[in-house]
Amino acid sequence: MLNKIKLEFLSFIKTKKINIFLLFLALAFGILLLTKLSKSYTNTFVFNIDKINIPEEEVILNDTSQVLEITIKTYGFDLLQYHFSKPKIRIDFSKHIDKTDSAYIWSKNKAFAALHNQFNKNIELVNIVPDSLWFAYDVNAVKTVPIKLLSKISYSPGYNLTDNIVLQPDSVKIIGAKAILDKMDKIETDTITLSNVNQNISKSINLKLDDLAKDLKFSVHKIDVEAKVEKYTEGTLPIVVQIINVPVDIKLKHFPKTVNVSYYTSLAKFNSIEAKDFKVICDYSKLVKGQTYLVPKLDKKPEAVKHFKIKQEFIEFIITE
Repeated sequence: MLNKIKLEFLSFIKTKKINIFLLFLALAFGILLLTKLSKSYTNTFVFNIDKINIPEEEVILNDTSQVLEITIKTYGFDLLQYHFSKPKIRIDFSKHIDKTDSAYIWSKNKAFAALHNQFNKNIELVNIVPDSLWFAYDVNAVKTVPIKLLSKISYSPGYNLTDNIVLQPDSVKIIGAKAILDKMDKIETDTITLSNVNQNISKSINLKLDDLAKDLKFSVHKIDVEAKVEKYTEGTLPIVVQIINVPVDIKLKHFPKTVNVSYYTSLAKFNSIEAKDFKVICDYSKLVKGQTYLVPKLDKKPEAVKHFKIKQEFIEFIITE
């Protein structure tokens, strides 16, 4: 029993010694690291180019060799970020750069201040290689085309659209080769499928772009679809029939004088629909020889009316000269 207690005690002391040793080792390493990072160093890093503010009508031809080797002098703390990630430098194509008919030319003398502003104030730029960069470009065409919504929408009984479906935006700007753009007159959406709709529609839908040329650029890749849906009801009103284009030397009488027009409108606007909002005509000039009747047509209706039907198909007439 005493031997067991003695062994456990020695093991405890040994473990404590190891822990204390490790603690001091960690502290020593930390102090050494802080000392190293507090010193000033000079290192050279390869910076990839991040091209910004390129005019929409132009495309920079890809060249993976376009990099800057920048030698910087700073404290070890500031250098860590360049060791752990691939550094990038921004080149703004709207300023501090020259342009020829075929290329943009960046020079360190002209853009040094803009370049230096992208670094921490503790960092000194010792050297930049090369002195200049050439970015070849080509001119693209720009075309705006309408967006066509593809939809399969069914409504619950008694419900329908109040107004047209609104697309936001309703067009897309495309940038690419003129030969390709000349063949494009619209961009379709993915098909939006909804059934038994009885409330307002508010959805986002992607444009169908996967099958188009890969080097085309689009101002948007998805759009919002908005539509107001209301409960609808049917109404019927008697409307006076007007005969038009009757020759001056002909007098006629027609029957019936009025026809019933049934219509479909939203419940909210039902009470605002009146007979004076409709106009039914028969055009005498379209009468076929030997025909003894006129065909009524709806010439005017309220915007709130979705569907309509004239319940009288023919208007009888007699000529009374």
